[in-house]
Amino acid sequence: QVQFAESGGGLVQSGGSLRLSCSVSRRIFSTYDTAWFRQAPGKQRERIATITIDGSTTYADSVKGRFTISRDNAENAMYLQMNGLKPEDTAVYLCNALTSYSTNYVRYTWGQGTRVTVSS
Repeated sequence: QVQFAESGGGLVQSGGSLRLSCSVSRRIFSTYDTAWFRQAPGKQRERIATITIDGSTTYADSVKGRFTISRDNAENAMYLQMNGLKPEDTAVYLCNALTSYSTNYVRYTWGQGTRVTVSS
């Protein structure tokens, strides 16, 4: 079983930045597309950034131009640089591997996530 450990969240003022990290227990980036998701209180989980096996990236409209996904294959780690944070970005952020790029189904059990709170 692959395990994910997210970190880097915290409390930040509107307009601020955070860099989230996702540590993965096994090498998966050359095998699966991976993504960052977030879940805000009372809302459905939302896929916000994806990085494919070949390194292509895509973003949800809600974060496009503000967030950047990246990874370090040697470190088995994935990152999410978040700039221009808004109160609506407040959520628990999680990472996982996708069953396929075209769906939001994931392969592994979710980690605990890292909480981001953006104050206005």
